[in-house]
Amino acid sequence: MKRSGTIERKTAETDISLTVDLDGAGKAAVATGVGFFDHMLTLFARHGLFDLTIQATGDLQVDAHHTVEDIGIVLGQALAQALGDKTGIRRYGTALVPMDEALAMVVVDLSGRPFLQYDVAAPAGSLGDYAGELTEEFLRALAVNAGLTAHVRLLAGRNAHHIHEAVFKALGRALCEATRADARIIGVMSSKGVL
Repeated sequence: MKRSGTIERKTAETDISLTVDLDGAGKAAVATGVGFFDHMLTLFARHGLFDLTIQATGDLQVDAHHTVEDIGIVLGQALAQALGDKTGIRRYGTALVPMDEALAMVVVDLSGRPFLQYDVAAPAGSLGDYAGELTEEFLRALAVNAGLTAHVRLLAGRNAHHIHEAVFKALGRALCEATRADARIIGVMSSKGVL
């Protein structure tokens, strides 16, 4: 059974079409209009082994906030769609990823209970047209709409680019682990019988 999700969402601020395939090879075709964000989403897909296609336009004349947050919403919805009732998935995923001096840890639980704990003290400022604080906004929108608990922690780092890159790579790897099917799991990984 193909585990993929496709969501299209249009508002007065953004127009987004997104497809994610959980059983892909890490191929990405991402065009958001925000160069650094495109790079981060491409790394997320590559390290998560997800095939990801995103075509987005937004009110970038205002700033990148609406585009980044709305892509988090749509990606979360597409992940939830791809996972269906979550039968047979591992549920939990953990990744520690270094990027030179930076070290990020991301732990996820596909619990159906949205929560984000974000402990990343990155240097303030922008990376191209991407404001560093947008990573937290993206992750919160993703967690709420995918129904996942995510803990994101920076263990070391000084360079903003390296810090955000380590976070996105770790997110991909943690979600790769959590979404993997395991033949030993009958039903869902929960004593409640539902996630």
